[in-house]
Amino acid sequence: MSRIPMTSGFVPIAEGTYVFRIWDAKYDEEFGKIEIKLVNAKGATHTEKFSIKNNDDTYNEGAMNAFSFFAKTAMNDFTLEDIDPEELIGHYIEAEVLHRTQPNKNDPSKTVTFVNLGDKSPADGFDEEPVERALTLSRETAGKSTPKATATPPKDNTPAEPKKGLDLDALLG
Repeated sequence: MSRIPMTSGFVPIAEGTYVFRIWDAKYDEEFGKIEIKLVNAKGATHTEKFSIKNNDDTYNEGAMNAFSFFAKTAMNDFTLEDIDPEELIGHYIEAEVLHRTQPNKNDPSKTVTFVNLGDKSPADGFDEEPVERALTLSRETAGKSTPKATATPPKDNTPAEPKKGLDLDALLG
């Protein structure tokens, strides 16, 4: 029988400043919703959402300003006049993670914690050694687990060379 690995459940990213890689971006034009998925060097993920349209189909100026600053910062180009959110994929941004806790509106005896990104600045890569997930997470790999590798001896029975860490050139193309 197969064994299923357990996780520690959802844990919000701790408050602090991190560099994130943008690994996915989606825009629902009909509803004006933008969803940006980020990962930090330790492999922890965060989703930043922007609702740039109001219910009456007009633009939400505050959300447009927030998204514009986010996109220009991630692209490190403050002259941008427009962008397809998918152009953000693969870019980095440094941001302060802030927690805001408040009573749960459905059950006031409980609290909910919102995780938001505060101060943002351009980044051109991680500022610490990233785990493999931080470099390889993408639309294609999201939600898929990697099976444990089983060791098979080389055909000529010579010992295999030991791994020497991540080959960044191979990962980045």
